[in-house]
Amino acid sequence: MRSAKASHSLPILVVVAIITTGCSSMVTGAPVPANGLRQDVADSDFEIVGSTDSEIDKTARNALADINDYWSQTFPELYDGDFEPLTGGYYSIDPENFDPADYPDDIGCLDGDPENVANNAFYCFPQSDGGGDNVVYDRTLLESLAADYGRFLPALVMAHEFGHAIQGREPPPSDRSIVFETQADCYAGAWTGWVAEDNAKHFNIRVPELDDVVRGYLLLRDEPGAAADDDRAHGSYFDRVSAFQEGFDTGAQACRDNYDDERLFTLAEFTGNDTGNESYENAVEISERALESFWESAFDEVGQQSFIAPELVAFDGDAPDCGGDDVERDINFCAEDNTVAFDESDLTEVVAEDIGDFAVTTAISLPYALAARNAVDQSIRGPEAISAAVCATGWFAAQFYLGNLDDLAQATISPGDIDEAVIFLIEYGSRREILPEVGLSGFQLVDVFRQGFVNGGADCGIFGG
Repeated sequence: MRSAKASHSLPILVVVAIITTGCSSMVTGAPVPANGLRQDVADSDFEIVGSTDSEIDKTARNALADINDYWSQTFPELYDGDFEPLTGGYYSIDPENFDPADYPDDIGCLDGDPENVANNAFYCFPQSDGGGDNVVYDRTLLESLAADYGRFLPALVMAHEFGHAIQGREPPPSDRSIVFETQADCYAGAWTGWVAEDNAKHFNIRVPELDDVVRGYLLLRDEPGAAADDDRAHGSYFDRVSAFQEGFDTGAQACRDNYDDERLFTLAEFTGNDTGNESYENAVEISERALESFWESAFDEVGQQSFIAPELVAFDGDAPDCGGDDVERDINFCAEDNTVAFDESDLTEVVAEDIGDFAVTTAISLPYALAARNAVDQSIRGPEAISAAVCATGWFAAQFYLGNLDDLAQATISPGDIDEAVIFLIEYGSRREILPEVGLSGFQLVDVFRQGFVNGGADCGIFGG
C-alpha cells in the first residue's frame, strides 16, 4: 500500500518448473495423518528412474500413481480422447550425489547436468529430436519441503508438474508464463479436491490440513515487485493460492476454461519510489479512508440509506467495553456505539511489522464489514456473519486494488499487498481472539476472501444477495 508522497535459463516452451526462480463434499471424521498418506495400503511401485527406498521417493511414487489415476479418468471428460501417458519417464535426482551411470543420456531438459534441476522440479515438453516428455525432480528439495510442511506438499509439486503435462497435450490459449503456471496450480488443486473426496488410493487429506500446504505456497510465489509478463513468472502468493483453490472448489473444467490473457493477476512491478509499505500510522489512516469510501459507494450503488462510518478505536491490551459486556477479542465491532476497536500492541502493530501494512487494513476491515451488516439489520455474530465479513474484505480489497475507490487518488495498493491479506488470514484468522465464531481453517478463510475478491459483493450476502 502506498500514498503519493533463476535458477536456470531454459525457455518456458521447453521446461516448466514449479519453483519461482526456475520455473464438493469432503471426508470428515477421524483425522488422517497430516502427511496425507494412507496407512492401510501398500506403497506404489510406480517407476521412477534413480529413485531410492527413501520416504520422499515413496511419496513421489504414491503421488504419481494417484495423479495418473486422476487424469486417466478426468482427461477424457475435458478433452476428446484418452490421456496419453508421458513417454520420456520420471526421474529422481540428488544433484550432490549424481551417478550418470544410473540414468539415460538423453533426459529431456537436464542436458546431462544435475545442477539444472537443483532446488527444482520440472516437466519437460517433448523434444525436437523425438525424445518424449518427462518429469524430473530434486529429491533433496522435496525432502526439505516435506520436513517443513508435510509430505502432501511434495505430492502437490508432482501434481503441479503433471498439470504442465496436461498443457503439453492441451495448451491454454496463452503463451504467458504466469498463465501456464497458475493453470498448473489450478490442475493441482483439482487433483487435491479429488483426493479430499476420498477417491485416491494412496493419499487422503482433510481441509484443515491444507493450511500447511498453503503456507508452503509462500515459498513458491514470485517476490512482490516481479513482472507478471516475465518469461518465468509464476504469480503472486494470492495468484497461486487462488488458482489452487479454484481447482479444489470447482474441478478441472474451471482450470481448462478460466486461464487466458484476460485473467486478472495481482503480481505487479513497483513503480517510482514505492517500497511496498507505509508507516504504521499511515496504514491505519489509509485503511480508515479506504474503508469509508468503499462502503459509502457500496451503499449508494444498491440504493441503501447513507452509510454511517464507524469510529476507529485503537487500544492496547484491554478492549473497551461494549454495551456493558467485556470484550476479549483483538478486533471488534460494537453496535451500541458504532465503533471498530483493534488491539495495537497485540495485533495491528505486530502484523504491520511481521507481514506488512495491508495486514493492518485486512484486520480492520473484518469488523468494519460487520458495521455494514449491522447498518442493514443483518446479524453480526455467528459463522454466517463472520464469513460474510471475510468475503466482504476480499470484495473491498479487489476494489482498492483496481483503483475503484472514490477520493483515494493519493493512496493505492502496492505489489504484495493482497499477499499480505492471505498471510494474515492463514496465520491469524483462525485464532480465538480474531474470529472466534467462524469455525473455518485458514485455507477456508482464504477461499472465502478469494470468492469476494473474484466475484464481488454478490457472494458476500451483505445486502441480502
